Amino acid sequence: MSYDVIVIGTGPGGYVCAIKAAQLGLKTAVIEKRATYGGTCLNIGCIPSKALLHASEVFAHTAHGIAELGVEVSAPKLNLEKMMAHKDATVKSNVDGVQFLFKKNKIDTFHGTGKVEGAGKVSVTNDKGEVTTLEAKNIVIATGSDVAGIPGVKVDIDETVIVSSTGGIALTKVPEKMVVVGGGVIGLELGSVWSRLGAKVTVVEYLDNILGGMDGEVSKQFQRMLAKQGMEFHLGAKVTGVEKADKGAKVTFEPVKGGDKTVLDADVVLVATGRKPYTEGLGLAEAGVVLDNRGRVEIDHHYRTNVAGIYAIGDVVKGPMLAHKAEDEGVALAEILAGQAGHVNYDVIPGVVYTQPEVASVGKTEEELKAAGAAYKVGKFPFTANGRARAMLATDGFVKVLADKETDRVLGVHIIGFGAGEMIHEAAVLMEFGGSSEDLGRTCHAHPTMSEAVKEAALATFFKPIHM
Repeated sequence: MSYDVIVIGTGPGGYVCAIKAAQLGLKTAVIEKRATYGGTCLNIGCIPSKALLHASEVFAHTAHGIAELGVEVSAPKLNLEKMMAHKDATVKSNVDGVQFLFKKNKIDTFHGTGKVEGAGKVSVTNDKGEVTTLEAKNIVIATGSDVAGIPGVKVDIDETVIVSSTGGIALTKVPEKMVVVGGGVIGLELGSVWSRLGAKVTVVEYLDNILGGMDGEVSKQFQRMLAKQGMEFHLGAKVTGVEKADKGAKVTFEPVKGGDKTVLDADVVLVATGRKPYTEGLGLAEAGVVLDNRGRVEIDHHYRTNVAGIYAIGDVVKGPMLAHKAEDEGVALAEILAGQAGHVNYDVIPGVVYTQPEVASVGKTEEELKAAGAAYKVGKFPFTANGRARAMLATDGFVKVLADKETDRVLGVHIIGFGAGEMIHEAAVLMEFGGSSEDLGRTCHAHPTMSEAVKEAALATFFKPIHM
């Protein structure tokens, strides 16, 4: 069988690329090794974790927050089995939706392991060992990423006691003590889930701050908020061992700058030290496709590899490992393959940490601007001065706007607070069109809303805020 486009992998990048290609009139097929579509994101990542985040937030709010609003209830009882059922139902709804979209757009689907046999040829090996060979003018590698593990440390992840994010969304009981190795997005999101449900959560992070490249001021305040919620942190700590014990597991770490070792006991250890590109078994080396020193597929600005007709997008290439970045690349590539001018603005890729409160950012951090020697100005506004936030008892956090000192063009926006992941997008749209802080500050915002804090931060950037 011959196609215009064959996409290997149906995560956000792959399935969106396939759908867009089909919409543009290209004969399209996808190859998926899982029984269901959607990749890591829909099956064991973004979607199920958000279901648990929301459910655990409702549980914690019922236990600790609603009495102040005049709602009195008896202490809530956790039904973890039912909570997990909600998570599973959410996953099924989403993956079934992708299957429907494939049928709607007349995309052929092949279940099995895809392998590039050279320019224009792909083989699919199903679970019975049967091999089907397909031909395509264009082959798209969209195989995503896998758990990276701990550099230099051998860890036996059994997804029961020592777990990755996969096991972290499927525990059958709330651990009394959980150690999270890694203070990035995945570790903090899943750590906060189990903390709210009753676990004592300790985070061990190699860097001196959580959330890696996030704006430093946001990172520090966010850590204080999580500590207030009961999470403990060991920063600047190098993990040297994770191993099972008679009961649970032990995590050994030492200060990065030197010092004595510390051993923590845990019922569950969550290894959340990032992800690595998934290229195993794809036949890329045999096909002559070049990878970089981090195992990512090398591409040019049009997502082309060094082999004609072979392209790559998403987590398997350079850039942030974000589902929406992969989706935009999938759309851009499909447009390019259809003869159009696809494009992604990598300076305006928002990022969100879906904890409570949420953390969201787009564009440059203050640290990046300082390192670049850029002349910039800062405007901030706290949610404590926002009327809607007061009404909702959601006054934690602030909005921070960074703009060019001369032109006032917005270079970055950072929000920590309730609903930050939704509010960040007006900043993304503004930046996509090269808007200024004055443009944003002079745009009428509905009152009372949390988004008024974004407007006030913009006002503070180019002149002065009204309500502070």
